[in-house]
Amino acid sequence: MNSFLREVCLENITFLEKAIAAGADRIELCDNLAVGGTTVSYGVARQAAKKCKGASVQLMGIVRPRGGNFIYTKEELAIMESDIHILKELGFDGVVLGCLTEKGYVDEEAMARMLAAAKGLEATFHMAFDVAEDPFQTLDILIKLGVNRVLMHGPNKDILENVEFIRRCIAYSDGRMIIMPGGGITSSNADYIHTATGATELHGTRILW
Repeated sequence: MNSFLREVCLENITFLEKAIAAGADRIELCDNLAVGGTTVSYGVARQAAKKCKGASVQLMGIVRPRGGNFIYTKEELAIMESDIHILKELGFDGVVLGCLTEKGYVDEEAMARMLAAAKGLEATFHMAFDVAEDPFQTLDILIKLGVNRVLMHGPNKDILENVEFIRRCIAYSDGRMIIMPGGGITSSNADYIHTATGATELHGTRILW
């Protein structure tokens, strides 16, 4: 029995059955990991939802129309809203997204719109957090908006150097929102990061193998 939840990040469905067999607690499904992940096609989403439902494994879908920054146009926000409705209809358990302003703060208007579309689903604010201004103010805003969790890596390239920062974020959130570390977490360091930070959920592409 895991002492923490393992969320595995998968590009499309190539390793979906392998991840389920390896004991994934939750799947984050995306395309184009080379640019940090974008929304998968309808066909991929439909097949993944069917497989995860059959295995009773939670499924999250990234909602991101392109790589690059997290500042979106009206057209892109409309696309994201449509994709949220599609993932909801397909039976996804939640969505993973993040919208920022040009000054690097949470775009509260855009996020409120996306969260309204995602009502009834879990919502994770993804690693846009790592490029946002003022991390603790960002946490306050996301808590106010009703986001369920934040996926964060931290300021340093090596996640092991971010342990203290992650621990501080968890302490600051004080149970109001889940802080989920990711980016560089593997099957070999996951136990250490869990113990050192107190994180109850961990995320990674190599967290199971």
